[in-house]
Amino acid sequence: MNMKSSKLPISHALTSFNSSSAPVDRSLQDSSKAAAKVHRLPSSIWKSMEAGADNPLDQCITRTRDFFFREQLPDGYWWAELESNCTITAEYIMLFHFLGMVDRNQERKMANYLLRQQTPEGYWCIWYNGPGDLSTTIEAYFALKLAGYPADHPAMVKAREFILANGGILKARVFTKIFLALFGEFSWLGVPSMPIELMLLPDWAYFNMYELSSWARATIIPLSVVMTTRPVYKLPPHARVQELFVRPPRPIDYTFTKEDGILTWKNFFIGVDHLLKVYESSPIRPFKQRATELAEQWILEHQEKTGDWGGIQPAMLNAILALHCLGYANDHPVIVKGLEALANFCIEDDDSLTLQSCISPVWDTALVLQAMQEGGIPSDHPALVKAAQWLLDREVRIRGDWKIKSPELEPGGWAFEFQNDWYPDVDDTAAVLIAIKNIKVKNNKAKQDAARRGIDWCLGMQSKNGGWGAFDKDNTKHLLNKIPFADLEALIDPPTADLTGRMLELMGNFGYDKNHPQAVRAIEFLKKEQEPEGSWFGRWGVNYIYGTWYVLIGLEAIGEDMNQPYVRKAVNWIKSRQNLDGGWGEVCESYYDRTLMGCGTSTASQTAWALMALMAAGEVHCNAVERGIQYLLATQKQDGTWDEDAFTGTGFPKFFMIKYHIYRNCFPLTALGRFRRLRGEHGQPC
Repeated sequence: MNMKSSKLPISHALTSFNSSSAPVDRSLQDSSKAAAKVHRLPSSIWKSMEAGADNPLDQCITRTRDFFFREQLPDGYWWAELESNCTITAEYIMLFHFLGMVDRNQERKMANYLLRQQTPEGYWCIWYNGPGDLSTTIEAYFALKLAGYPADHPAMVKAREFILANGGILKARVFTKIFLALFGEFSWLGVPSMPIELMLLPDWAYFNMYELSSWARATIIPLSVVMTTRPVYKLPPHARVQELFVRPPRPIDYTFTKEDGILTWKNFFIGVDHLLKVYESSPIRPFKQRATELAEQWILEHQEKTGDWGGIQPAMLNAILALHCLGYANDHPVIVKGLEALANFCIEDDDSLTLQSCISPVWDTALVLQAMQEGGIPSDHPALVKAAQWLLDREVRIRGDWKIKSPELEPGGWAFEFQNDWYPDVDDTAAVLIAIKNIKVKNNKAKQDAARRGIDWCLGMQSKNGGWGAFDKDNTKHLLNKIPFADLEALIDPPTADLTGRMLELMGNFGYDKNHPQAVRAIEFLKKEQEPEGSWFGRWGVNYIYGTWYVLIGLEAIGEDMNQPYVRKAVNWIKSRQNLDGGWGEVCESYYDRTLMGCGTSTASQTAWALMALMAAGEVHCNAVERGIQYLLATQKQDGTWDEDAFTGTGFPKFFMIKYHIYRNCFPLTALGRFRRLRGEHGQPC
């Protein structure tokens, strides 16, 4: 079924961006305007809390708990929109044209969505209120052209002006060029090589498919099939986009720009790419057929029963393209299932349709379960028991791609989506186990067995450097991000501070202490990864606030002395980033501009992360925490929710940002509930 807003209690109506493209205000922390947005709660409220009255904190927690009770789905889980950028939907339009199966009504709705995301300046962004993004704007423009919008349409004129002013198609990223090449609008010669014969390299080779991150592997293997066949779908003249070249391209324009200097890895790999193109043009490729057969087999084996590949749009869409190039008809069962899986990622109403890049029901449910328990809901409450059982039923029990580097591990763990058995991940597994730990399910032994398997699997995924990545172990060959294909800098899944903090939190919750050998190695990893300012980088959330929160939560759970100098340095950094309105925020631009670390308009989710980090470090009574709590109380709406336009989730730092619509509500509830609990434990009821 399509994920239609009418079928889900959580509001999935498409959110129109505030189309203002004003530059980021880099002095937000000194802005009296920002401070004026939140009215300070009078001190009498805090006195009423301490007196145990029916106070604003209790009322706030109750409203959000009630909201989540209303939003729980019949099967017991929670699931909210995962918003990214418009390339996901634009490529969906391209897919249907390439397959020759366009539904004009659906295409009209997708075009409506794209037009709503365009800013008044004519471009499209990759996060809320961000700068114009060239590749995203090119893909949206091309999709609208396919949908019938003429070049002289006002929206198209403004978009084209932005595209040409920023260098046109030749300056686009690799994936945009691939989609244009599929339709003959860009030469395949200008696409970095990824020869199909790489499928034949053994697992011990320095470069092989299992040295790529799970998401890159699941995308590149089908793409290598497409790039080997180099198909071209001929467009009618009105749909072409040659007007997006600043000038007619020359052969030299399809080469890659070298770095300054001779002996650099980027320049080396550009030379390798040139040699690969010579090889690919040869009529003699003795291993091409065998490699293509292996890629086809891999694609077929990795399709889930639900039709998904990897649980992400790039893998799913490119798998369908690859099979189409191999001669699979549109009505072949594998293609039909794949298209149904993509349709299940869609949010559709009467006037618009958008394709999500991924869906997050397991992640959302685990986060809400933790929040509800911190909010004071008993562990035997039927709603929580039902949610916990739903999560237990999602346990992954097959050997996924992780088995290549960890063949000794028993399967166990959880994935992000409804079903993604090939790619469970450490973050979801830890979140689920912490969420269900105290829930009184009917079959407690089954829960304990699942917890044992999940913990053992997570511990077995620790990398040699002491940290944890998301999906793979020792996925650390940073050199791969230097190849021309890797312009998103996301071909690997190295250990990160945030996930290592999450693992320490898991270990601490299940009885491990800081003297356990794996905890010792993890803490050493975190000390090495700490930024000079005291914070930690956030790989999966924006950004240093997220990473520092995860690390401090983990250190406290594992029993680290939270008065250690490196911990206090992190605490002081968080306090220094608090805005005048009492909240915290951080812009996505901090991924490429370190001067923006921890800087941004206050948001509900990031304020909650900062509060939980401070409380983990024993700061529950400090002025910064009380001001942060005041901010959350003052900005809550009457229905128990918070407004949040910002993208605070991360797909690929700098290049692919996410807005989890559940974050703005579940994290504040967790923080407020934890604050109330800790104040009560210290003999000072709120």
